[in-house]
Amino acid sequence: MTQRDGPIAGTGLAGHEHGGKGHVLEPRKSRDTIVVGTSSGGVDALCAIAKRLPANLPAAVLVVLHIGSNDSILPSMLQKAGPLRADHARDGEPLEPGRIYVAPPDRHLVVTDGVAKTVRGPKENFARPAIDPLFRSAAVARGARVIAAILTGQLDDGTAGFAAVRACGGLTIAQDPADAFAPEMPRNAMRYTPPDYILAANEIGAMLGALAGSPVPESVPPCPAGLVAENHAILAPESIEKMPEKVAQPSSLTCPECGGTLWRMDEAGPPRYRCHTGHAFSLESLGAATDQVVEGAISEALRALHEKSAQSKLRAAYHSRLGETVDAERRLSEARRAEASARALEKLLRGEE
Repeated sequence: MTQRDGPIAGTGLAGHEHGGKGHVLEPRKSRDTIVVGTSSGGVDALCAIAKRLPANLPAAVLVVLHIGSNDSILPSMLQKAGPLRADHARDGEPLEPGRIYVAPPDRHLVVTDGVAKTVRGPKENFARPAIDPLFRSAAVARGARVIAAILTGQLDDGTAGFAAVRACGGLTIAQDPADAFAPEMPRNAMRYTPPDYILAANEIGAMLGALAGSPVPESVPPCPAGLVAENHAILAPESIEKMPEKVAQPSSLTCPECGGTLWRMDEAGPPRYRCHTGHAFSLESLGAATDQVVEGAISEALRALHEKSAQSKLRAAYHSRLGETVDAERRLSEARRAEASARALEKLLRGEE
């Protein structure tokens, strides 16, 4: 187990929780909201955590696993693994301590006004459900009451949300990359936000049990205004179109999902981009999405070139039957050029020089 330097004496909590310039005083509350995000290898990690959560956990647990639109039996697996009830979250359901709420297929899970909401909003980081919307909404809605854990996974969904939880006064836990099936996700989160704790998956459940219910500091940082505005826009779809101009600057890049202009988010954390439709990307997920677009475009061009070659050969045969040898040779030359171009594209798809 690794804990960030600078704990507050006698609490085991990290030093960023001290009051200071820009902080606000609030009535004492407890850490009652746990958010967990994961992707590749996440089922085993989540079950290891659920197994070690106490039956009387004084916090609600909200979980996002990248499942896309596929059916999921994750709630039943988590309920069998540990003592807590686990279900797919229902839209508008009040959050209760001692329960696990799992993002349903093809829906973002977010927190607002003490309830769970499931929304079919724009994909973030090429995913729905995505981790960033959960972490960001919990940070804005519950501030220092939040404990966020980022687990095994590829790319960097959750990196911005992890930073948002810290910015709003919450605690952060990262699975040790050396313990993760896919270390990229926790490693990327740690790159921008040094976590309060770095733990193996089988240690995280007990730590969550120890931290849940602990009092938040008397002074907490206010959530950044841009973060609040972004969260409001995503929860109110009619606001999405105008949101980028409020919190972002236009870039020369285009959205790989819809083709619209991407706006660079104005924030100190990891670089992120949004379009007017609401699609959001980190640099890593933008690169991965663009790779898919490029591969699709090359595949489409390859198909067209093969078709061009076949058609040119048919036309050459037709001219030959008519004795038009010059035209026949011209069509055969077209076919050879198309085949040469196709071979070059095939090498690109295979990653060859």
